[in-house]
Amino acid sequence: MMEREWYAQLIRPEWAPPAWLFGPVWTVLYTIIFITFGWVAYKYLKKQLDFSTVLPFILNLFFNALFSPIQFGLQNNFLAMIDIFLVLGTIIWMFFVIWKKNKWIVYANIPYLLWVSFATVLQVTITILNWG
Repeated sequence: MMEREWYAQLIRPEWAPPAWLFGPVWTVLYTIIFITFGWVAYKYLKKQLDFSTVLPFILNLFFNALFSPIQFGLQNNFLAMIDIFLVLGTIIWMFFVIWKKNKWIVYANIPYLLWVSFATVLQVTITILNWG
């Protein structure tokens, strides 16, 4: 079944945002991610940040990139739910490791945290509504 058809047939909560909203939201979020994660990578390459600080940023990109192939490619809500928890967890981890070094990275990524928190609740709800 095609991605759109599969997602359209899922039971979603009434408060789920319309599909057209995801593109604009992620465009803004990916701009924030590009700037802030790029800054972290630059500081790491300049040896001003250690790998333990950069690791949650790397893992976040990895788990974020996996979400769509899992959700829409594999059409697996349960694995997508696990993945989005990993995305959320790495955002929180990022905030802890970068806070003392550069608070602006945390502040800039608050919209990312808020959206992924909402998306996590949405994904859990969709997974439960479509279980079995």
